[in-house]
Amino acid sequence: VQLQASGGGLVQAGGSLRLSCAASGRTFSSYDMGWFRQAPGKEREFVATRSWRGDGTYYADSAKGRFTISRDNAKNTAYLYLQMNSLKPEDTAVYYCVAGRGYAPKTAWSYWGQGTQVTVSS
Repeated sequence: VQLQASGGGLVQAGGSLRLSCAASGRTFSSYDMGWFRQAPGKEREFVATRSWRGDGTYYADSAKGRFTISRDNAKNTAYLYLQMNSLKPEDTAVYYCVAGRGYAPKTAWSYWGQGTQVTVSS
């Protein structure tokens, strides 16, 4: 079982990044998935989630209008994306890909990726 996140990096405020997550090892095409983040000295927080059917999404208030979550379900691997636009310094955090049953933010997520660092400079 593996959730491999990538796409993080250093970007200036106002810029964009696209995070990717490849989930393999289980039938992740039928798992709900999402993104969380954790900034230094802060608690981990929900960013966005998407149902496996693609018929439901949740966004944190801080992400609405700037971030878009999407996914592709391949035969053996599920791919999750987070397009982040108009980035702000407060978006700086380690971003984690998650998978579980249920896409509400407070779902007990069963699987967590290793995280990818996003740093937004002012």
